[in-house]
Amino acid sequence: MQALILEQQDGKTIAAVKAVDDSLLPQGNVTVDIQWSSLNYKDALAITGKGKIIRNFPMVPGIDFAGTVHTSDDARFTPGQQVLLTGWGVGENHWGGLSERARVNGDWLVPLPAGLDGRKAMIIGTAGFTAMLCVMALEDAGVRPEDGEIVVTGASGGVGSTAIALLHKLGYQVAAVSGRESTHSYLRALGANRILGRDEFAETRPLEKQIWAGAVDTVGEKVLAKVLAQMNYGGCVAACGLAGGFALPTTVMPFILRNVRLQGVDSVMTPAARRAEAWKRLVTDLPESFFAQSATEISLAQAPEFADKIICNQIQGRTLVKID
Repeated sequence: MQALILEQQDGKTIAAVKAVDDSLLPQGNVTVDIQWSSLNYKDALAITGKGKIIRNFPMVPGIDFAGTVHTSDDARFTPGQQVLLTGWGVGENHWGGLSERARVNGDWLVPLPAGLDGRKAMIIGTAGFTAMLCVMALEDAGVRPEDGEIVVTGASGGVGSTAIALLHKLGYQVAAVSGRESTHSYLRALGANRILGRDEFAETRPLEKQIWAGAVDTVGEKVLAKVLAQMNYGGCVAACGLAGGFALPTTVMPFILRNVRLQGVDSVMTPAARRAEAWKRLVTDLPESFFAQSATEISLAQAPEFADKIICNQIQGRTLVKID
């Protein structure tokens, strides 16, 4: 099989597509022939070596994939069945989706939902799945379209762009935060009502004028602190990323004076029932136009090049990887 292999040489991560014998696949009770994967920010960090994502080498990156069951010792899955996978440490500590074949634990797999094919599932991918979990978190906090505007940070990335499309379809007014003017027409096409520059979120005070009913934050650091300071009373921030840093330079004031909720969103270890609910929602709540607007399709061999572009903030939307 062909796979993107990450190795370390002199402390540097080297990525190359190589032929690998199936016998080297890690332990698992289901083997999947992969047709589609995607590049997420975490994949880009792993492939470029810019983040401490991979602990053991060699490693096949790719935190998600869609394909067809090849063999199975798990009664829930049968050869020929279409499945998808996101999270569970795959592509980090267990060989992942940027390969023609994967062997995984059946508990990690989700039967491909009716209404999706493998290509669409990976246009959504981990980023879109995370965006859906963020929207569900806002709903669980009682944030409704009539409550006011939702702000989405890191708006042109995979999570941000999917969140905008979902929120718009559900009737919310959305403000997108982006540092690139070149993305503005794309963000408006997804459903953003207005666009704010990232520089507007560079500095903050403990409390500012109340603006947002809810937020989806993929950036962290000063941007998240600014968003928290501007939340309406009783608002909720769904925080799922730290592209801008993991520190949070704020105070407790938004939480105890405005009853603001900061809801962390993790897609890696999401329980099976919540996972199934999110994928079911994605089928119904993501507009069909999203799949044409947001996907850049590449080959497996192009993955290292596009990982660099993701790190350099040169990609908008989702990067889809055609495996076979």
